[in-house]
Amino acid sequence: MDWKAPAERLATQVTAPTSRWREIVATTPRHLFVPRWWESTADGAWALRDGPTDESEWLRAAYSDTSLVTRVGPHHADDAQLDDRPTGRPTSSSTMTGLVVRMLRHGLLYDGADLGLIGTGTGASTALAARRLGDRRVTALDVDPYLTDTAAARLASLGLFPKLVTCDATEAGGFPGDFDRIVALVALPNLAGVLAALRPGGRLVTTLARMNVIITADKDADGTARGVVEWDRAGFMSTRAGSDYPPDAGASLSAVRDREGEVVSEGRYPVLNVSNAWDVGAMLELTAPGVEAHYEEHGERRTTWLVHADGSWARASATWLQPPTVHQGGPRRLWTVLERIRHRLNAEGTLPIYGSHVRITPDGRIHFTRGKWSATFG
Repeated sequence: MDWKAPAERLATQVTAPTSRWREIVATTPRHLFVPRWWESTADGAWALRDGPTDESEWLRAAYSDTSLVTRVGPHHADDAQLDDRPTGRPTSSSTMTGLVVRMLRHGLLYDGADLGLIGTGTGASTALAARRLGDRRVTALDVDPYLTDTAAARLASLGLFPKLVTCDATEAGGFPGDFDRIVALVALPNLAGVLAALRPGGRLVTTLARMNVIITADKDADGTARGVVEWDRAGFMSTRAGSDYPPDAGASLSAVRDREGEVVSEGRYPVLNVSNAWDVGAMLELTAPGVEAHYEEHGERRTTWLVHADGSWARASATWLQPPTVHQGGPRRLWTVLERIRHRLNAEGTLPIYGSHVRITPDGRIHFTRGKWSATFG
């Protein structure tokens, strides 16, 4: 199978002509790491794609700059039957190559640096890092033993032998050693264990759970890391402790889907799909941590629900760009919180989260500041 021409096209797409990553991407056989994957279908389920039975589709998928979902809930594509149709959230993937390169570039890697890579996935990202630094300088971590074992075997087939470790990187003492650079290809809920594994002078690159922000921070001798929220942004799966994520807000959503609100009002702004408005969603998470959003369209009718474990909920529904009818209940008025964020965005033209300064303390808390604005995560 001629994979080199597609790989070269991908490298041209995701790297600059003078980038040292270009040759690495162009000569790494990504398809070997993703022989099977899941694709979403119109009915909300997932359909299996088997690369060896359709080599042209395999090449197209593997060498396009897209993420390929390899696991849905506990169902890994490697072990699936062709007629399986799982439902649920993705729990592992081969991350789009361009994003992997961007995250590694944010890490400011240098020859001789020891890299901890959180989120082994298929091993394709580990291959890129190992070819840049040398495999003995790279340790890849994942909570799932199947992923680390399979990735190790596929890497070995290319003559690459980085250290693959099964562990929970979010737990204190979960890291197998310390590192000059730590790059997370998953969204982390807390940074205490990660920061402890970073050597003084080392650099951390990560996204955060429920927030599509990229944080880069360098560790000082006092154990605190300081950096910024990059103007760049990315979305990664959140970490998990088991084979699947805990139940999401589905049950809470069902309970309030059509409920009459304790307060009913007309909203100021059109219905928003919060999941697609990354800056608004990040500010919502900082303001009301743990809020989950759900969005539906039926013709021109658009509805967004916000639910929280404390019993707070909101539903806003309207035709296209008309002011929505808003129902709210529980101890907090979640749609009101969201509208305050949107008002700030309209008034100032931006939100303060991107470009903000970051200070990460040893307890894992992240303190954001920009001008007079400040917030804390974790």
